[in-house]
Amino acid sequence: MAGADRISLLPLEIKISLLSRLRVKDAVRTSALAHSWRHLWTLLPCLQLHCGLDRLGLVIPRDDRFDSLWMERVHEFVSPLRGPVLDFQLFYCCPDSDGQSIPLLQRLLDLLLRKGGVEKLLLYNFSNAYRVVISLSGFHALKELELSDCHLVLPTGFPGFNRLTKLLLVDTQISSEDINLLIHTSTNLTSLVNLTLIASKDPLSVNFSFPLLRCLQFCITDSVERVSISSAPCLEKACISFDSSLINSMSEKLARITLGLVTSVAMVSSLTLGFDALKNFSLVALPFNFTFSRLRFLSFYLNMDTVDKRMYDASIWLLKSMPFLEELEIELWGDNSSQTNGVVILMRELLAKKHDGFACLDRTLRSVTIDMYKLEVTASITMAHIFLLNAKVLKELKIVFATGAKVMPSMIEELQKLDLISSDAKVVIFDRIKKKKIILCMNN
Repeated sequence: MAGADRISLLPLEIKISLLSRLRVKDAVRTSALAHSWRHLWTLLPCLQLHCGLDRLGLVIPRDDRFDSLWMERVHEFVSPLRGPVLDFQLFYCCPDSDGQSIPLLQRLLDLLLRKGGVEKLLLYNFSNAYRVVISLSGFHALKELELSDCHLVLPTGFPGFNRLTKLLLVDTQISSEDINLLIHTSTNLTSLVNLTLIASKDPLSVNFSFPLLRCLQFCITDSVERVSISSAPCLEKACISFDSSLINSMSEKLARITLGLVTSVAMVSSLTLGFDALKNFSLVALPFNFTFSRLRFLSFYLNMDTVDKRMYDASIWLLKSMPFLEELEIELWGDNSSQTNGVVILMRELLAKKHDGFACLDRTLRSVTIDMYKLEVTASITMAHIFLLNAKVLKELKIVFATGAKVMPSMIEELQKLDLISSDAKVVIFDRIKKKKIILCMNN
């Protein structure tokens, strides 16, 4: 039938699905297509609004009033929506000079609440200078919550987000009482991601207790005084990292927090230790007999500018406490130009020899990745020694670098001189920028 409007004949749910794939302002423009499309956009269940992408077609010079005017435009757009808005994502900016946009944001949240049914809420503030106070009282249907650069305040008698499964808090200001209340009332959480907390008053003391939690990513900041995990029987994956401002001010307090977290997650199958975590381990004694009996994957960072004997001892302790480790990733950072000789001498003495007491090297470790910003021959060869000389079932050792440096013949020659203990091992040298790799078969 020529000229038939077949799109309009589609079921309503399919038309709404098509609109959801458009930019917001383009979805609104479809109201001009036909009478049946006039108000169809008001049924949109998912919105992603970004002040920097002009998603609403708003043309305003970028000045001090831009953000409040843009927020008003968002409010005007959301008001006629018939709801429920299941997925709402707002990327905004509330600078100090603009006090009007702050109450507008809370009004917008209250409007969404009246629409009902919000299951996924993302609020990302691009202004680090001011953390907007957020109250989420009444959002009981939430399944995912992501906040960045906000100040979260829980109301008196907060019942918790009983349906919440994923929580992400980045640079979020909160009191110690509120974060513990949030954690202990959200009993269905399975993923706690990038938890970077800033104390609103006193230093934070956080206790995790999750019956269903499977993934925990926690960032230690200067606001954190104590962290413990009283119960997390389903925890499978843990990541412990540090706020960048703490890298040059490590202390025994940070070491105790790190060690306390690691010993608490000893039953995980995947563990990632963020930048300079080994330096924290090296600040305290490691006379522990516990083992990571379920661990299969380990990733940690090693700063070559600060590497010393204590950090080496910490890494050895980790490997010995992981009898069933199958996959290991080590990320090397730093230039180490100021102490190359000292690092080389130390590492060669410790690594270029046979080692005993590593159950994972004898039975399970099959994959090792050494990732570095640049291809540094000495560092990569030195780090590779301990695995090529000791891992009996090693299948692949991958050396990855991010610059366009050439793989020098001396590097390949030294690798091929090694007397490997695994007859199946191969070495892969991969240039991440050029997407090129060299495969060395190292069979005896």
